[in-house]
Amino acid sequence: MQKIVPHLWFDKEAGKAAEFYTSLFPDSSIKSSNVLDGTPSGSVELLTIELSGQEFMLISAGPLFKFTPAVSFLVACRTQEEVSRLWTALRAGGKELMPLGSYPFSEKYGWLEDRYGLSWQVMYRGGDARGRSITPTLMYVGAVAGKAEEAMDLYTGLIPGSRRGEVLRHGPAAAPEREGSIAHGSFVLAGLDFAAMDSAQAHEFGFTEAISLVVRCDTQEEIDRYWEGLSAVPEAESCGWLKDRFGLSWQIVPSLLDELMTKGSPAQTTRVTEAFLKMKKFDVEALKKAYAG
Repeated sequence: MQKIVPHLWFDKEAGKAAEFYTSLFPDSSIKSSNVLDGTPSGSVELLTIELSGQEFMLISAGPLFKFTPAVSFLVACRTQEEVSRLWTALRAGGKELMPLGSYPFSEKYGWLEDRYGLSWQVMYRGGDARGRSITPTLMYVGAVAGKAEEAMDLYTGLIPGSRRGEVLRHGPAAAPEREGSIAHGSFVLAGLDFAAMDSAQAHEFGFTEAISLVVRCDTQEEIDRYWEGLSAVPEAESCGWLKDRFGLSWQIVPSLLDELMTKGSPAQTTRVTEAFLKMKKFDVEALKKAYAG
């Protein structure tokens, strides 16, 4: 089971987005789809999908949050033809952020927002591409510009099975970027590839709850440790959600929650839902008691 899963918040389009994304990448499928009733957003659609073997969660829960380029998904392709195919499909109904073309770091690269506002970077890497890796990429802007390295150290130090990778730093001629800040840094969290970058440019966006990282925890002790290590905005704590000190949203959830929500009777599902909607940090024993009735 994938330990950390990107979670994408849509207004009403999660189902259509799931069909669209799984049509683009081989080894992709919709693993599950269900409706959860009685939430603050009413009835919400929940889906779990795989894209090239990587798991994502999608939800349709109203227009509360919007995607921004602060989190994008970098797709490394083995051929330039594959870059062109993905670019054409993702660009339809969306908009370009960096035109598809040749750059010092790639012969063929582009950055765009798709028809749902989700940001993608599509890059030709040739033989360096490992399959078709989809890498969540975090851009630290505004008040947290220059904090990418601090964030990578926090995350890799907290989550077992994590490590820092290669780092490319801004040089002295990169103004307004601060010399030594992160132009691009790779890191691994619990086996999943991530990237981070600093940008001191004038951006009118930052992290939002539209993209969060779900961390599946096997024990209450594990939930407690991640909660203590990450949560930095008390008013953002709700139903397992938190924000770290850089503004990135996380969901710290018990691994057994999926089973409690899908294996039981409608009455059991309702009781579990009612229980966790009252929680900030998840209480595993309380959820089990709600399930048992």
